[in-house]
Amino acid sequence: MTSSPGYLLAVAGVGIAALLILIIRIRLDPFVSLLLVSAVVAIAAGIPLTEIVPDMESGMGKVLAHVAPIVGLGTMLGKMLEVSGGARKIADRLFRLFGEHRAPLALGLTGLGFGIPVFFDVGIIVLAPVVYAAAKRGGKGMLYYALPLAAGLAIVHGLLPPHPGPVAAAGLLNASMGLIIVFGLICAVPAWILGGLLYSKWIAKRIYVPIPDYVEESFHDEYAEGARPLGEAPATVGETGPAGEGSSVPSSGTTAAVTARGPDRTTATAETRPEAGFGTVLGIILLPIVLILLQTFSGIVIDDPDNILQQVLSFVGAPLTALLIAVLVSFYVLGVRRGWSARHLVTVAESALKPVGMILLVVGAGGVFGSVLVASGVGDVLSSSLTSTGLPLIVLAFVIALALRIAQGSATVAIVATSGIIATLVEQAHLSPAHLALICVAMGAGATSTSHVNDAGYWLVSRYFGISEKDTLKSWTVLETIMGFTAFGVAALLSLIV
Repeated sequence: MTSSPGYLLAVAGVGIAALLILIIRIRLDPFVSLLLVSAVVAIAAGIPLTEIVPDMESGMGKVLAHVAPIVGLGTMLGKMLEVSGGARKIADRLFRLFGEHRAPLALGLTGLGFGIPVFFDVGIIVLAPVVYAAAKRGGKGMLYYALPLAAGLAIVHGLLPPHPGPVAAAGLLNASMGLIIVFGLICAVPAWILGGLLYSKWIAKRIYVPIPDYVEESFHDEYAEGARPLGEAPATVGETGPAGEGSSVPSSGTTAAVTARGPDRTTATAETRPEAGFGTVLGIILLPIVLILLQTFSGIVIDDPDNILQQVLSFVGAPLTALLIAVLVSFYVLGVRRGWSARHLVTVAESALKPVGMILLVVGAGGVFGSVLVASGVGDVLSSSLTSTGLPLIVLAFVIALALRIAQGSATVAIVATSGIIATLVEQAHLSPAHLALICVAMGAGATSTSHVNDAGYWLVSRYFGISEKDTLKSWTVLETIMGFTAFGVAALLSLIV
């Protein structure tokens, strides 16, 4: 590129500003906005017209080739856990283990565990009835029970594969997925304890949020005081969602079909089937994680590419293969063994994939934007400019992701865009695998912070648990910020050690 560094930086700055205006102010679809701004930035930066589309296609292909199969398989696995009642089984066992007085801890651990294979919004919807039940029995307000669970789901979504943000960052920066899992867990746990457990208890004592009216009106008798011990699954659960939206959560050992008839009525039918045990469900959740970790540590312990064992572990531990194995196991254990037909399995799998289409398109378009910035020479200019600040790369990754999260709301877009911006810097720095993984975790921490009104997750928490916008800012937004900064602090400390 012959353009001056100042001009290229100005083009990139105007492009990012235009992107934020299109998404936030004009409300143009993020996928369309990213493609449009990418094309305009490419033209303004002087990329030959004949090379713009190939560069954009290359950026899209590079990201989606790595992300799409993993996100698709992860979503299928989450759907199987949802419709089979596996989520309820995990939550019920935790309640019995910890007792009602430790309900926030049980709910938080449920969020952390269940959040590994499923998206944040799915986890909220599936586990909301468990929160309602705890609030009904405990009487301490929705924040006391809802925030720990939502916090567990959120921190895992931002830091750990197979969620699209961390997966995309690993692909764009050529980071080890296994090391991201290890360091992500190390950073996620203290972040959740400080924000999701301690802060949620503190704020719940100062802001009382009653159970929403639509929950009170549609609550089943089995959740009434004294009807059954908390932690024992009812025969059938059917709840109405916020503002009259129907949602259903099958209980352990049941397949429930729920049809919403408005904000205060549901009709449910259930067919009892043999249920999977707690250990089985937990094993299915942990299976892909264990396989990926085996791949990572086999390379460290064996360190011989010609070794047959390492080759096998590298194959089965690849994220795509690990998730494929877990999905097939879930099909059999949670579906076929419980009497599901092949047609029903296909229906469940297809229903899982429908919601992720736009997510994948946005992730791919984020890769397009990053590819254009690199092709235009902006990446090299940014490398020189940011290096001159003297800030460590891990700090830059966190700050950029935080700024993009605050500006446009989506944690996934913030991670993907940040990865594209710092990719050249990372490549020139020749970092160790551990430091690469920690940079990915730092981006996830920045993208987790400061959820507010331009974030879909903010509205999901607000509406599903009946929290006002003002109280959601005081509780959820602050909680997310505490978790993000804590996770970054731990990652920064680890970067000084490893």
